[in-house]
Amino acid sequence: MQSSAIFPLFYLPPISYFSGLKDFEGNFLIEKEEHFPKQTYRNRARIYSPNGSLDLIVPVIRGEKVHTKVKDVKISNDFNWQRLHWKSLESCYRNSAYFEYYEDEFARFYHNKYEFLFDYNLEILEWLLKQLKQNVKLEFTSEYTDDVALELDYRSNKIHFKNVEDNTIYKPYFQVFDDREGFKPNLSIVDLLFNQGPQAKSYM
Repeated sequence: MQSSAIFPLFYLPPISYFSGLKDFEGNFLIEKEEHFPKQTYRNRARIYSPNGSLDLIVPVIRGEKVHTKVKDVKISNDFNWQRLHWKSLESCYRNSAYFEYYEDEFARFYHNKYEFLFDYNLEILEWLLKQLKQNVKLEFTSEYTDDVALELDYRSNKIHFKNVEDNTIYKPYFQVFDDREGFKPNLSIVDLLFNQGPQAKSYM
């Protein structure tokens, strides 16, 4: 049985993702060989907009290959989704305390073109880990296996990420629009970074 925790690779992952990584102190693998599942954080992220929660979705090319391995999934650049995402991030976080602190480095993910979703998500994850001062060496699965204990298998959103929206688990921090709908827990890690800056590490 697989003894290391296995994490999927997400786009701008939720806070719970990084809490999970920290719990295993480097003893985890990033899943590279799974088939790409629909409607997951692998190509979407949730942020706090003036109108409430907003999902940012990276369009991908599916075609006839329904069972495409996640490492082989290509990004669809038929329309300028990067500009749309960047404009959304700006409108949501321009008035946050630390958006400008990260802006110059972070902007490259919305100006440079990427072919594969896995490569794109990986570059973002490496940058995010650096900002959170989580010094871990990323290692990857070499084959797909189901032989993983439930508590070590983070590949299912339903178990570990998608339903973690309990205010009692997450200590509230200031959010730009919390005067409208209150504190929203477990959003994308960028919500925490842009609002708390270097203090995000201690929040984890």
